[in-house]
Parts: sequence; structure tokens; C-alpha cells
Amino acid sequence: MALREIIKFGDDILRKKCREVTNFDEKLAQLLDDMAETLKNADGVGLAAPQVGILRRVVVIDVHDGKGVLELVNPVILRTEGVQTGNEGCLSAPGEWCEVERPMNVVVKAFDRHGKEIEVKGSELLARAVCHEVDHLDGILFIDRVKQDIAKRS
Repeated sequence: MALREIIKFGDDILRKKCREVTNFDEKLAQLLDDMAETLKNADGVGLAAPQVGILRRVVVIDVHDGKGVLELVNPVILRTEGVQTGNEGCLSAPGEWCEVERPMNVVVKAFDRHGKEIEVKGSELLARAVCHEVDHLDGILFIDRVKQDIAKRS
């Protein structure tokens, strides 16, 4: 495993749409391992591949619930429910926090590192993290989700 450099806001790669993973191989496993180590080192909750310079649909999430790192390859959000508004930050924007509205619950379909399809249900912080990281795969940043009325008060 190796630490990867986290790309910061302003780099064009963060605005690009990622390509699907088609090869579930050692290269993917290495990327997932490196991303998990980088996430842990940065004391973050989630990390998407474009944040380490890789335009692939890969995310890792750790909401520190004792279940370890969740790996999602080619994630697709199937359903959302409810609403939560809360402070959100990003490892690509150290020290920046904004009020962002996200779903309270989410169901996401993805693949694990071996190409096995999985379905994950999450609420609260996990739902927020899944939505935040899937946005990264489409070139959407959390600052794009800031509610206008909230942004005007800041």
C-alpha cells in the first residue's frame, strides 16, 4: 500500500466524469488499498478516485462505525429518501465547510473489488458520504450543492 497525493480544488481533473471500471484485477485492488490508506492517513470519511488523479468510478468510505472501509466500484444510487442538512467538507478542500442538503437514506448498487455485485443501504453520515463521493465521479463538488439561501448567509 502507498499514500497517494490528494488533488485539491482548482485542478481540472475534479470536474471530469469518470469511466467505469471494466477490469477487476490487481491494479484495481492496489488502487483500493492505496485509497483506503490515504483516507485513513487524512482522517477522512470518503475518497473518490479522481481525488487521487484516477478517472475511474471507484470510492472508499469509512464512517468509523467499526465496520471498516466500504469499497464501491461503479456505484449507482438506486433510491434516496428523506432530507438532512449539515456541515460538509472535502479532503480536496482542507478547512472548507458548507451546509449541504443530502438524502437521509440511500440505497446504492456497486461491485466489490472482485466484481461481485453488492447493494448497500445507508443512513445519516453514510448516506451523506455515498452521495458526496458518487458526485465526485461525475465531476460534481460539494460546493455545487450548497443551498443558495444558506450560501447567502455565510
